[in-house]
Amino acid sequence: AGASVAIGTGADAVSPATLRRLRFGGRSGITIAPGAEAWSDAASIAVVSGQAIAVSFRLEGPAPVATVHRLPENATRMLQGNAVMRPVWRDAVALQWNHVVTGLDVHGPEARRVVVAFGDSITEGAGADERQGASARYPDRLAQRLRGMPGSAGAFGVINAGISGNRLLASPAGPPGIERFAHDVLTQSGVTHAVILLGINDIGLGESLGSGQITAGLQRLVAQAHARGVKVMLGTLPPFKGAPYWSEAKEQQRQAVNRWIRGRQDIDAVVDFDAVLRNPADPLVLNPLYDSGDRLHPGNAGYAAMADAIDLRELRE
Repeated sequence: AGASVAIGTGADAVSPATLRRLRFGGRSGITIAPGAEAWSDAASIAVVSGQAIAVSFRLEGPAPVATVHRLPENATRMLQGNAVMRPVWRDAVALQWNHVVTGLDVHGPEARRVVVAFGDSITEGAGADERQGASARYPDRLAQRLRGMPGSAGAFGVINAGISGNRLLASPAGPPGIERFAHDVLTQSGVTHAVILLGINDIGLGESLGSGQITAGLQRLVAQAHARGVKVMLGTLPPFKGAPYWSEAKEQQRQAVNRWIRGRQDIDAVVDFDAVLRNPADPLVLNPLYDSGDRLHPGNAGYAAMADAIDLRELRE
């Protein structure tokens, strides 16, 4: 029924001078059909790279939502009443998930390089402890690295397109990667690069799948990206021995997929997340320094190591 946008100044406040009411084709509200998406009209706010932007919206009544993304603590707040165009909402309740708002486009005077991190919970950031900051996930850390390059402020955008539980070939948690890649990656405004890390849930949960089916699916993603002029950085699958769904047979599948990835000559770069995250004393398990504790998802140090493993020179090309 209404929405506004502003520069955030904390968990429960925005800069009053930057508050702008959002319109949709000139109207204050909009109805979004199931499976559809809608963009607001442009709002004029001067922003800088890395700045927090807050979007508030009001629903007229109960509304079913299936679009969710886990956010850092206090990143989403719910308020009884109307928070649209309000600069402060200290009586709001913190939520773990966001709904409805799924993307933000920023217009700049020059073309940017837009990097989409595509994957499952390891990309989304499960296992990250964000109580000391909202930048623990590897796409966030990658964005920090890019902002820190001399002369690169505002030259890159990094989008997190990870879905916890997502698989490449099946759909128990969101559409399978093979189906959602075109929408979640290739239709992003200005996309230039894709970092793909997907397949460990297919191995762990897909009892009847072979490694050849997974590599064929990854090859399809590479072909789709290249057909659109998008460069691909393909990530090896990190170790997961000790996770509930690990077995020796599944480990052999992971090794086969990683051999295939490392041998690709038709991609722009390989990011060897496996080599970076594994325990030197036992390469089948995560390095204890990088493990969040569940033997599958990295912790903050692990996500930082993943971001550091990406060659920034590849993203400049």
